[in-house]
Amino acid sequence: MRVITQRSIGGPEVLEIGRAPVPEPLPTEIRVRVAAAGVNPVDWKTRAGSGMAAVLGPPPFTVGWDVAGTVDAVGPGVTRFAPGDTVFGMPWFPRQAAGYAEFVTAPSRHFAHRPAGLSEVEAAGLPLAGLTAWQSLVDIADVQPGQRVLIHAAAGGVGHLAVQIAKARGAYVIGTASVAKHDLLHDLGIDEAVDYRAEAFERVVEPVDLVYDLIGGDIALRSLEVMKPDARMICLPSAAAADAMAAARERGLRATGMLVEPDGDGLEDLTRLVDDRRLRVVVAETFPLERASHAHRAGELGRTTGKLVLTT
Repeated sequence: MRVITQRSIGGPEVLEIGRAPVPEPLPTEIRVRVAAAGVNPVDWKTRAGSGMAAVLGPPPFTVGWDVAGTVDAVGPGVTRFAPGDTVFGMPWFPRQAAGYAEFVTAPSRHFAHRPAGLSEVEAAGLPLAGLTAWQSLVDIADVQPGQRVLIHAAAGGVGHLAVQIAKARGAYVIGTASVAKHDLLHDLGIDEAVDYRAEAFERVVEPVDLVYDLIGGDIALRSLEVMKPDARMICLPSAAAADAMAAARERGLRATGMLVEPDGDGLEDLTRLVDDRRLRVVVAETFPLERASHAHRAGELGRTTGKLVLTT
C-alpha cells in the first residue's frame, strides 16, 4: 500500500510517499481501506519534533489519526462491524495510527459508523477535532442550557465544531475570529462574533461561564478577565495550560488542559448531532495523499477555516 512516511524530523519537505505491507487485523481489530484522512495541528507538530513525537519515538514514522473509509477485514471477536461498512474514527491516539496511508488497523471500538449526512471527506475531518470539542465541552465542562461560552479561534478545525456542540447543548456562544469568518460563524449559529483584530475581546465580552481557548499564550491569560467567579477555562494546546492554570489559581479561578482520546461512544454522540442536522463539518481544502507536505504547509499558516483533508 501507499503510505506517507518521514525519515527525519523537520519541515513539510520530510514527508514522502512510500510503500508498506497492508496490515492484518488482530483479534478485536478491523482493517479500514482509507478513503480520506484528516490533517490536524498535532500532525505537523509531531512531524517537526513536538506534538506526539516523544510518544512515536524516532523516525521513521507515519503521522495521522483521523480516517474515514470502508471496513476491509475484521479480526476475531469483532461484532460491531462487517466488511463493507463505512466507518470513521480516531484510532490509537496518541500512539501511532499511521492514518496517512491506504489501510489502517485498530480496535473496532475506536470507530463508529459513518453518518449518512457526511461524505467520506467530511467524516475524515470530524473525529479528532470533534472528540476534542465533545470531551472538553460535554465530558469536562458539562455545558448547560443558558450558560455563556467563549470560544477562541471559533472558525478553526476544533472551534467551528465546538460552536455547534455548545449551541446544541443550549449555550449562548461567543467566538473570536477575523471578520472574514463571521458569516460562517453566524451560519453555524453563534450568538456573538468578535473580531479579535479590531478590538480586545476582554473589553467587549460580558462575563462567561466557560472559556474554551484554542490558541494559548496571552489569550488564555487575558481570558481570565471575562470569567465569572465560578467559571472554568479549558486550554488547548495543553502545553499552554500550565501558565493559565497557575494564573487562574492566583485569582481563585479554574483552568485545565485536556488531551483527546479515542472514544467510540463519543463518535456516536457526534453522529447523532449530524443526523439531527445540528453539526456539520466545514472542509477548507483537500489534497491527494502524495501532497501531504502541501497540506502541512497550508495548515501551518494558521489561517484555515474548518478542516484540511487528504484523499487516497
